[in-house]
Amino acid sequence: MTTSNEDRDTTADAPQRRPGGRSARVKEAVHRAVLDAVAEHGVDQIGIPDIARRAGVRDSSLYRRWGTRENLVLDALLGYSEQVLPTPDTGTLRGDLTAFATELAAYLATPLGHGVARALAYVTDTESITEARHAFWAERYRLVEPILARAAERGELPPGTDARMALELLIAPIHFRAMLTREPADADYLDRLARYVTRALGPDPTHD
Repeated sequence: MTTSNEDRDTTADAPQRRPGGRSARVKEAVHRAVLDAVAEHGVDQIGIPDIARRAGVRDSSLYRRWGTRENLVLDALLGYSEQVLPTPDTGTLRGDLTAFATELAAYLATPLGHGVARALAYVTDTESITEARHAFWAERYRLVEPILARAAERGELPPGTDARMALELLIAPIHFRAMLTREPADADYLDRLARYVTRALGPDPTHD
C-alpha cells in the first residue's frame, strides 16, 4: 500500500517528540530540495510549490514551518554552509588565512554560495531566522578560534586575539567583491588580503 503526499504530510505535521524522527527526515528532505533547486535555477527563481513537490510535502506545511520562501531558503543554505568551509591547518597564520579565504571565495562563486550571501543580505528577519543567523556566525567564529590559538602558540599573534574581529577583517572584502563590486577574488588578491590581515592582527610594535 502506497502512501500519498498528503498522508505523509499530515504525519509530518504532527508533533514529534523523538529527535531524528519523521519531522527531522522531512526537514532534511526539504533542505535537500532547496539546495537542488538553487543549484539548478539560482536563489531568485525557486518557489514554495517547487520545493514542496521535490520534497513530497504540501505547500501549507512549508508555510506553517518556515513562514516565507526567504526564511526556508536561508535556513537550508545556512545549514549547508556550515558543512562546506573547513578549518585549515597549514602551519602558518598567513597560510591558514589564505586557505580559508580561498575556500570562501570559491564557495561564494557557486550558486549555493551566492544564494546564501543574497539570502543573508535581503531576508527579513524573524525570530527563527535571527536565531539561525546568530548560530551560523557563532559557529564560524568558533571555527576560526583554533587558527588563532595555533598562531598565538607560534608567536604570530598576541594571546586572546578577537576571533570575531579577525574573521570580519578577512571575509568582509571577499563578500564586498562578491555582492557589490562583482570583481573577481583571484589567487593574487586573496594572498594579498591574507598578508594584510596577518599584519593587522600581529603584535603591536608600539605596545610595551
